[in-house]
Amino acid sequence: MTRLGIVGGAGRMGQALAHELAKEADFEVVSLVDVNEPASLATARWYSSIEELSGPDVDVIIDFSVPEVTRSVLQWCLANNVALVCGTTGISADEIASWEKEIVSSNGHVLFSPNFSLGAVLAQRFAAQAAPYFERVEIIELHHDRKIDAPSGTSIAAANMIGDARRKAGLSAQIDPTQHETLDHARGALGAEGVRIHSVRLPGLVAHQEILLAGPGEGLTIRHDSYDRVSFVAGVALAVRAVTSRAGLTVGLNELI
Repeated sequence: MTRLGIVGGAGRMGQALAHELAKEADFEVVSLVDVNEPASLATARWYSSIEELSGPDVDVIIDFSVPEVTRSVLQWCLANNVALVCGTTGISADEIASWEKEIVSSNGHVLFSPNFSLGAVLAQRFAAQAAPYFERVEIIELHHDRKIDAPSGTSIAAANMIGDARRKAGLSAQIDPTQHETLDHARGALGAEGVRIHSVRLPGLVAHQEILLAGPGEGLTIRHDSYDRVSFVAGVALAVRAVTSRAGLTVGLNELI
């Protein structure tokens, strides 16, 4: 039985994870960590900070909080020899990469992913496979209006994978044909290898992404939709089951599926 602690346990994602992961026969949700008291505790105990938690009482920490909290969670996990599965948004790729040396020197086990939806991960993989065969690629990502970062980590990761695939195929970076923006930033953010990313934030959405590929006379759209936060549970469960056997830092779910 793997004992789980969830940081950000009072949030919508934390509550969804606590409820769904508790249904798994090999998991026990024992701790919810949040400055706010969770609406539902079930069999878990509430802690207002990670420092209140005792390392021997938990096997894996799942963190869906905010960057400033995640930094202290990482330090606590390394100090207490507890594996960490992290899905916090708003952390730069450079900062995540900077964790690696410390994680390795501490014999830590950390898995970070910008998205735990298996469908989203597969959509990125399919787009990377297709990208070398099309002249241009752009990304539209749509999220709920409480998301604090834009573009999303998922769309940045997708642009990076697409850009890497194009480079390996010997293609040069995309050059935007637009000569003048009538309104600033109308063409969106500039991602890897000239892949443009357009962010939408509206109430009622959860997480959605369209990757649009185009060439002479044709186009291909790869779209993924998360209609409910339960869509991330399978990926989190996969990560929890794998993280303790993967030493060091693992970024993304690609190597697990």
